[in-house]
Amino acid sequence: MNAVEELTRRNSAFAASRFIAGLKMMPSLKTTIIGCVDPRVDPSALFGLAPGEAAVIRNVGGRIFPSTLQTMAMLRTVSRSNGAEMGEGWNLIVLHHTDCGINCLVHSPEILAKHFGVEASGLDELAITDPYRSVALDVAALKSNPQLPAGVIITGMVYDVSTGVVETVATTGPSNL
Repeated sequence: MNAVEELTRRNSAFAASRFIAGLKMMPSLKTTIIGCVDPRVDPSALFGLAPGEAAVIRNVGGRIFPSTLQTMAMLRTVSRSNGAEMGEGWNLIVLHHTDCGINCLVHSPEILAKHFGVEASGLDELAITDPYRSVALDVAALKSNPQLPAGVIITGMVYDVSTGVVETVATTGPSNL
């Protein structure tokens, strides 16, 4: 059986026994998680999320890029359309992890610079190989973003792929923007 056949088989089992009809579009935990595409770091699995509890945005490195901010702005518009303004009581979690594949690209600064939208000389400031520093940088970038709704709590976490443990590295109170 190939991968698509296996996934289709699993979907049939899901639809027959675990599908939950009527889920709301807005996450019930009022939470958005931004994380890496690495298959070892699936937020639903490591946080035990049920369907409908959180919105998850994934990209290479789990970093905050202009495209991430655009996605977040689009989600905010969707939330408004559904009568739920993102703000007070909402959580924004930035999830980085150890042993990230992005580390393999440090020897290709031209690729990383293009990916991050910076000059190659600015890559060191992004702490690409240090998830503890990089998550703190991304939390600070979000905190200073004037487009972020007031009242959002921003938390930076690092997942250790060798132990399965998530550590909170940076937390802000509700934003005052």
